[in-house]
Amino acid sequence: MLQTPPTFGFLFDIDGVLVRGRYVIPAAQEAFRKLVDSNGQLRVPVVFVTNAGNCLQDVKAQELSDALGLKVSPEQVILSHSPLHLFRQFHEKCMLVSGQGPVEENARNVGFRNVVTIQDVRKAFPLLDMVDQSRRPKELPPLTTDFPTIEGVILFGEPVQWETSLQLIIDVLLSNGNPGVELAAVPYPHIPVLACNMDLLWMAEAKMPRFGHGTFLVCLENIYKKVTGRELKYEALIGKPSIVTYQYAEYLIEQQVERRGWPSPICRLYAVGDNPMSDIYGANFYNRYLKASCQAQAEVKRSVVVADPRSEDHSELRKDWYVSLESCKSILVCTGVYSPHGDVPADPHESVVETVFHGHRDFRFDTSLVEASYVVQDVNEAVELVFEKENWSQE
Repeated sequence: MLQTPPTFGFLFDIDGVLVRGRYVIPAAQEAFRKLVDSNGQLRVPVVFVTNAGNCLQDVKAQELSDALGLKVSPEQVILSHSPLHLFRQFHEKCMLVSGQGPVEENARNVGFRNVVTIQDVRKAFPLLDMVDQSRRPKELPPLTTDFPTIEGVILFGEPVQWETSLQLIIDVLLSNGNPGVELAAVPYPHIPVLACNMDLLWMAEAKMPRFGHGTFLVCLENIYKKVTGRELKYEALIGKPSIVTYQYAEYLIEQQVERRGWPSPICRLYAVGDNPMSDIYGANFYNRYLKASCQAQAEVKRSVVVADPRSEDHSELRKDWYVSLESCKSILVCTGVYSPHGDVPADPHESVVETVFHGHRDFRFDTSLVEASYVVQDVNEAVELVFEKENWSQE
């Protein structure tokens, strides 16, 4: 029987949904057997949206290919920093990059042409990094005079040796991009800061969640405020749950539909995740944005700007296609950060009761945004649920 063209698509989180550290969650392989046809091609558009960022896009795509048993292209993968492609106003500036793994290469891959690393700053100004006594210089180094002025900071992900990154980033902010120079007054506003991945916690092989980049941001924000008495400001917060990440995901879904030659527009997206504060909040936040856009279309022929904390609206990505997308429904799985004891509650509104807000400082806590549209046990049940809702054949 010939399947009708899809009018819906999936946004899958990775950690806690498809894998736990190095291990593939068995339900993920079951789910993708339902999602591919006899030729190994996806039957519906799929984009993988992760807040991981300490890796290369093509490496993550290959990891997913190996884990799921199908060919995943880099164009189907959104890392936390992928939307930095859109921030062209910073691409020519000298930017300090923080994180681990191939941060320089990641920065260049998304358009930044002039980057320096934490290690570059540490090497040029060895007297700044003093917490680890074993790494202090044994003798007074010569004065550095030719180091470029840093014009902005990109926080790609959690670094190693947090004390070094925290100290040097604060030094750069307090010196207006000239570390090692003492200014008479603290510059404010400080040079631009762009942060990717706000997840406080993430799920690996351990029984309890591990610190994420959001925890590092909490440290940086509080140190800056304690030292200066002022709030650390972000030029942009990127990665789930920010609007720009979902706009970029929608754009990649559109590109996939065009490449596959599917004639029908995609009207509904289903975002599957394990973290109420990033996956569910983000999908619901984008669903609210879409509803506001649809209402505005009745009055004006363009999308409205919906407030996204410290981030730009990039609705130009949507072009004329935005008139078709109606909703972005959230599906919470119980194989990662969110893992309730006992059976899955029948009423999803009773299943996510947060007494502590784990979201980022600049995102308002709204209980309706962390309540999933649906709660299921795992990603395989999520796919089955969507197929049922869409009257879509599981064969």
